[in-house]
Amino acid sequence: MKWILHAVTGIFVTWAVLRHSPLDHVWLWVALVAYTPYVALASALGLFVAVLARRRVAIGAMLVASLALAAAVLPRHFSDAGAEPGGQPLRVLAMNLRLGGADAAAVLELVERVRPDVVTVQELTPASKRRLGRLLPYAIERETGGAVGSAIYARHPLTELPLIEYGHFRQVRAVLTLPAGRQVEVVSVHPCAPHRGDRLPCWRTGLEALPRAGGERPVVLAGDFNATLDHPLMRDLLDGGYRDAGDVTGRGLTATWPMMGYGAVPGVTIDHVLADRRLGVRGFEVLPLAGTDHRPVMADLTVP
Repeated sequence: MKWILHAVTGIFVTWAVLRHSPLDHVWLWVALVAYTPYVALASALGLFVAVLARRRVAIGAMLVASLALAAAVLPRHFSDAGAEPGGQPLRVLAMNLRLGGADAAAVLELVERVRPDVVTVQELTPASKRRLGRLLPYAIERETGGAVGSAIYARHPLTELPLIEYGHFRQVRAVLTLPAGRQVEVVSVHPCAPHRGDRLPCWRTGLEALPRAGGERPVVLAGDFNATLDHPLMRDLLDGGYRDAGDVTGRGLTATWPMMGYGAVPGVTIDHVLADRRLGVRGFEVLPLAGTDHRPVMADLTVP
């Protein structure tokens, strides 16, 4: 019994150490770290067992591990205090169409119901583009087969910026010009999924290629990041001048994937809206959508 407790304690301690490290190039860990919120919850049970067993070393180690994991995860469950800056409202909706297979009628109904100002779309295929038509008056579409196409749709004029392209993946990027001339850069985010070791370079390149905040105009990154806030590359983006809208509003632990066809795989939060710190964050929702394994995410922002 003693060695089992020590082994379990070692697992939690190792997880906590790795979670707070910059490790992002080992495939197995990149896949596992997304489940840190579940491990954090389980660590509380591990601490309870150590207390019952009256093993001081295990109690101390489990207490440190549990606190470290809680510090990483719990802030996402609580909204940030303080008033957000006012300004022009900007509603951003992001959705992954699952290889273009999302139900077209459901997509159109969702856009009509929530009335976003800008929509970023991932996994746009030629067939899904034909079924959906133009979701909003302005559009930049770079559809292609498989999972690599993307698009931005908007109620206000869009000016395309150079495509963020690596391998075959395409992350569309544009400047949105709002009434009164205010401008916001928008990126439809979709790096490779790191589901195999040989995809890690593509995944890392896709995230590292995203623009950092603090430039000429505010930036919004919205879409399927294939990463949670437990991945170092996501923490780097936040340190670079962004805020995660789900985290700001206390909904940062709401799972967005998988939503269909994956049995008992636990849900993780890999779809995000990251807002430049110069923008206000007033609200955030995770929405249902038929025919896709991702849940769309929507953020209500303000542009000063």
